[in-house]
This record gives sequence, structure tokens and C-alpha cells, in this order.
Amino acid sequence: MPLFNSQHHNDRGIRWRGIATTVVVELLVLLALTFAVVRYVEWSSDTAQAEFMSATKPSASDPTYSGEFSTPVRALKVRADCDRKG
Repeated sequence: MPLFNSQHHNDRGIRWRGIATTVVVELLVLLALTFAVVRYVEWSSDTAQAEFMSATKPSASDPTYSGEFSTPVRALKVRADCDRKG
């Protein structure tokens, strides 16, 4: 009687085809998830940029819009008599 007959050898051996199939499926899932994350980040970035740009544009129907800054620009008060030692 041989130590391993063909039926027991198949049950205890490494099933390379099953391992290869599992690895290929895992890689495909990883690739799909990576693609989905990249697309989501691109979409989110484009949406955020569009929202930011629309928030910074004044409305054309705004009667108070004069083409200038909405808040007056004030000159900085600089001390002219600043003594430097050194």
C-alpha cells in the first residue's frame, strides 16, 4: 500500500489554481477600490473648487457691487520715528 494514494494526495496538496484564482480576485478588488477612491477624491476636489470659486464671485445682480473690494482698504499706521539700535 503506497504512503499516499492519489485521492489523499489531492486533498493534502497545495492547490495552486485555487490560490492563483484567489490572488487574481483580490487584486481585481484592490484595483477597483483604488479606482473608486481616486475618482471620489477627484470629484470631491472639483466640487470643492467650484463651490469656492462661486463663493468668491460677487453676484451680478448685487446692487452694491462696485468692482472694488467689498471692505475698504486701510493704510497701515507705521511709526516713522523708529530708532534702531545696533
